[in-house]
Amino acid sequence: MDKNLGLYICTGCSIGEAIDIEKLGNISKNALKVPVVKSHFALCGKEGVALIKNDIKSEGVNTVIIAACSSRVKYKEFDFPGCIVERVPVRELAVWSQEPEQAQLAAEDYVKMGVIKAQKGDIPEPYITETVKTILVIGGGVAGMTSALQAANAGYQVVLVEKEAQLGGFVNKLYKKVPTAPGEYSAPLIVDTDIDKMVKEVGSNRNIKVFKSAKVEKTDGQPGAYDVTISSNGNSEVVKIGAVVLAAGWRPYDAAKLEHLGYGKSRDVVTNIEFEELARKGKITRPSDGKEAKKVAFIQCAGQRDPNHLPYCSAMCCVTSLKQAQYVRQNPDATAMILYKDIRTPGKLEYYYKAAQDDPGVMLTKGEVTGVSDAGNGNLFVEMENSLFGEKVKVEADLVVLATGVVPATVDDPILNLQYRQGPGLPDLDLFDGFADSNFICFQYETRRTGVYAAGCVRQPMNMAEAQEDAAGAALKAIQAAEHVAKGIAVHPRAWDTTYPDAFMQRCTSCKRCTEECPFGAIDEDEKGTPFYKPGRCRRCATCMGACPERIVSFKDYHVDMIGSMMKNVSVPSEDDQPRIIVLACENDSYPAIDTAAMKHAKFDPAVRFIQLRCLGSTNLVWLADALSRGVDGMLLLGCKYGENYQCHFAKGSELANYRLGKVQETLNRLQLESERVGMIQLAIDEYDKIPTIINDFVARVKEIGPNPFKGF
Repeated sequence: MDKNLGLYICTGCSIGEAIDIEKLGNISKNALKVPVVKSHFALCGKEGVALIKNDIKSEGVNTVIIAACSSRVKYKEFDFPGCIVERVPVRELAVWSQEPEQAQLAAEDYVKMGVIKAQKGDIPEPYITETVKTILVIGGGVAGMTSALQAANAGYQVVLVEKEAQLGGFVNKLYKKVPTAPGEYSAPLIVDTDIDKMVKEVGSNRNIKVFKSAKVEKTDGQPGAYDVTISSNGNSEVVKIGAVVLAAGWRPYDAAKLEHLGYGKSRDVVTNIEFEELARKGKITRPSDGKEAKKVAFIQCAGQRDPNHLPYCSAMCCVTSLKQAQYVRQNPDATAMILYKDIRTPGKLEYYYKAAQDDPGVMLTKGEVTGVSDAGNGNLFVEMENSLFGEKVKVEADLVVLATGVVPATVDDPILNLQYRQGPGLPDLDLFDGFADSNFICFQYETRRTGVYAAGCVRQPMNMAEAQEDAAGAALKAIQAAEHVAKGIAVHPRAWDTTYPDAFMQRCTSCKRCTEECPFGAIDEDEKGTPFYKPGRCRRCATCMGACPERIVSFKDYHVDMIGSMMKNVSVPSEDDQPRIIVLACENDSYPAIDTAAMKHAKFDPAVRFIQLRCLGSTNLVWLADALSRGVDGMLLLGCKYGENYQCHFAKGSELANYRLGKVQETLNRLQLESERVGMIQLAIDEYDKIPTIINDFVARVKEIGPNPFKGF
């Protein structure tokens, strides 16, 4: 593309009063060779926009640099299809966040970087390939059927795979369910599951093809072009799939591991699922002798919230026991005793809990159950400590029900059987084995395999109503993924991005850093170990660009040379007491936080210049070496939080950047520079008020180290 650049400088919002617009224009014309340079008092107004559009039409401007406000505002006004558009936030980063005497130099630096970025970039061309939009749903329980119906009713073809001979999942085992209709929570009701109606609706939907007694043998390819091998009743079939909803469900925790609670020792100790089967028969009787159970003890958190078993809460057990207490109370002479660590009934279910408290035949008491023993008369003792009475307690019962927890189906079986270099299953949460790492803090349903969306209890523990809501959301996300891939557009978080990684493979050394560090499995390897991309899997984070030591990975509008050239053109004061520090900030959390602080007129140290990155995972160490070798005194990386409660939109970006910085010591030693000149800080988007302090502290640290010895060379 032959570029004809136009720089448009807004003089409104105090910009004209703080900056010498004529000087800024002359620098752009002479030093940066921008042929069209104009200013306007309100570029975002009708006249300002018309000015730019007229130059595009009459003067052939096709690369527009707007030196005005943040790119996070006025984006509709400054949208010029067919043109490269680069926004330079001189208002926020020069005028509003700098003292008047420092605003001019800051504006000049940011305009230089903006022009260079526009010069080095190009208009993206989407990766278009033949795609299908059929949605695969794995799991025929309430979550899977809900997803299938939502997608089918939206007009999409659906393939539903269920491992059992019939649809319905665990709901088939239930006697009744907790009410979900408005107004029913305030009474201790139990209502029919109506699972047969949903099964019939799925079976009669023309857009849904159901495989029963089936499993996914293999999932190959990429979103929009998956080849999924399904085996069913001894036959295998390959179907073309656009996106996947994984709703494979759960299984109860193995109660045999809870010997101290009497399971396996007494037939009258049953799990909550087994109790549903007892209730379905009508009168609730003891398995040992068929005697009607009139004193039933429910032990909550049986093997849950326990580091030796399940470390998490399963979300549905408390309300399940409240429901099952109503089974017991169908006999007015019977008593239900719920023994709990804590009762957790979020949302409107709190009314259901309060209604149960009003039933005189339901006893709820807090305590830690330590064991279940034989009472000697055919009954059982449930032993508790740390009770509300402050002493050890024994409760006699003729039947004990263990509220065992939710274990995701994926804990034992990858289910998807992905043909990915990174393995056949989904990456799961470090603390909660088996639950899909959905990055739920930022994007529910997402997994770290593009085009695969988790719903229901493979994502996190939840009750039936929550699973249905979850399933609807996952179905819509799967539809969005299929549509985006068909248009060559990325999915979350860069859901507008039409770029894709383009690697100059002639220089590839097959070091495997890109394949190992890609958070989304977008890069596979051939039989010789040479990496190759599956662009449909790519989220455009550019982690591979940062990983590559040969610097051969680039995007049309984002590459190593672009960011490196921007850094090289930042002014470096020759005075020893005036440092220059470059801050690299991720576009999802840190840069918006910086932007927000500037919009609130927070003042930044004049030593600092900010550069926005797609993700800190895209940081290539050559940027640090080049910047420091030309005299920049320090570099600070601001990224999303990682670790246990990570918030990185690209899952591993900040963590990888931190890992790479651990290797920068060697580079700095080679340059005979102190490693303390480079730092990294994790920052959430709402921590904008911390920005000035973070910057001031880092500047003070660099000043204490002293000026870069390369300054002036």
